[in-house]
Amino acid sequence: MSDHVYKQIEITGSSPTSIEDAVQNAITKASESLHGMRWFEVTETRGHLEDNRIGHWQVTVKVGVTLD
Repeated sequence: MSDHVYKQIEITGSSPTSIEDAVQNAITKASESLHGMRWFEVTETRGHLEDNRIGHWQVTVKVGVTLD
């Protein structure tokens, strides 16, 4: 088993549908420029209100990226 070293990057995704979609949107977008993503941790969940209803979810995640 090799030792791994990770860099943590914090990103925030949003979705009008769900918390899970907000996380997936953040990870999908990050994967366009980050390589070696191995794990994520949800650190904050919040939402935006429009006319007293949930307009969209915002979820902040830390993503662990392996270093070469």
